[in-house]
Amino acid sequence: MSSGHAQQRAAPSWPGTPRPLAPTPFDVEAVFPELAGMAREATLLYPRTGQPSTADSSIGGPLLWPADEPWPMCTEPDHYKPLAAPVGPEPVAMVPIVQLYARDVPGLVFPTGTDLLQILWCPLVHEDGQYAANPSLHWRSAAQTAAKAAGREPPVPHTAEEDYVPRRCTVSPTPAAEYPNWDLPEGLSELLEERFEALEEEHGFSYFEVATTQQSKVGGYPGWTQSPDWPDCAGCGTRMEHLLSVTATEPGMGRWLPLDDRDLRQDLAAPPSWEAEADPAALPTFGHHMGLGDVGGMYFFVCRACPDTPYTHRYDC
Repeated sequence: MSSGHAQQRAAPSWPGTPRPLAPTPFDVEAVFPELAGMAREATLLYPRTGQPSTADSSIGGPLLWPADEPWPMCTEPDHYKPLAAPVGPEPVAMVPIVQLYARDVPGLVFPTGTDLLQILWCPLVHEDGQYAANPSLHWRSAAQTAAKAAGREPPVPHTAEEDYVPRRCTVSPTPAAEYPNWDLPEGLSELLEERFEALEEEHGFSYFEVATTQQSKVGGYPGWTQSPDWPDCAGCGTRMEHLLSVTATEPGMGRWLPLDDRDLRQDLAAPPSWEAEADPAALPTFGHHMGLGDVGGMYFFVCRACPDTPYTHRYDC
């Protein structure tokens, strides 16, 4: 590697701080004016294996849990491991999936009086029409919960499908703007298809690679791997808001790979920053290691118009 042309690694990012990203290599709405107004603000989470505490935002980390509230147990009679019989009547302890403090995700709107979001799920398949883990979502006041926090370890499920059990990860919430992928309006994707292809042929990158994300995130567009399946609120009938996505995929190269995770063993004549690959030494730390079926995702939705902020989920793989 030529010392005169060596790229310089960005300063290390620490858990909880935003990751440095390469700029978008083109102005999306200037190139595709049909997409004007479709940008959405997202917070990309970038889970990395680590040792978060109950005071940290995390994926798969320990939850700040009140001592006077029983740990959630799944008692559904039909949950099972794939290719195995139902587990039976013994309750299965839910596992921590997401914990987010409001201070770390300023773009996330919390219900009045709360500043802590927690999601757990039963780590088994459920025959509820989605054939996925069964989640439970909680909004809390961090101060009130900390004042009566449990000092004991939560129960461990006596059986689980490993695809639904995350390893402990820190997160680095990073604001970003993204445009629709699967959620492009009907007909618009076909209308723009030739121009998408021309962009890739001329510049070597596609609209989908640099303007859309398919990774764990808050807000933005769901990280669908299949056709969109937006839910309507059971209470008021309106389409629900995308709260967050937990996906099996994390960028190992390209536009959304943080600059300080990149392999810098090439000189500046190498592919530009939006094509760079991950540092092999950093790659093993990426992601929560849940397969979610087959590189799928779980997507959470809320209705803010109804009391108690009802929620639901969708799953694809």
